[in-house]
Amino acid sequence: MKNSKLSLSILPGKLAICLLGKNNEIPSWALKSNFFSISKTIDELSVVCLEDIVPDGIKFEGNWKAFKVEGKFDFSVTGILASLAKPLADGNISIFVVSTFNTDYILVKSENLEKAKKVLSKFCNIKH
Repeated sequence: MKNSKLSLSILPGKLAICLLGKNNEIPSWALKSNFFSISKTIDELSVVCLEDIVPDGIKFEGNWKAFKVEGKFDFSVTGILASLAKPLADGNISIFVVSTFNTDYILVKSENLEKAKKVLSKFCNIKH
């Protein structure tokens, strides 16, 4: 990825990262979001979804915005996530990552969105 400039888009809406117990079932409310990611491990069930659909009583951290890495990337392509994470870390911007079969989503807190755009726009095309 050294010679090509990545394209990023910013997803609409604010996202929440929710924590549920390891024995919880996948919640039906999460499936109502136009963007969601569900991860279940031996320790927990995590749900990333639109913040405004999270029901009362669910532990979550909200106010996240997502950058989508545009395009589909073969698993043999290396360094994409690192090329985004390192400059953001150097800028003291925390991230949360959601990866799919085709691409990655970099989540930053809303209050860091403008700073993250400034950092990433040095080497990425950012679509609004």
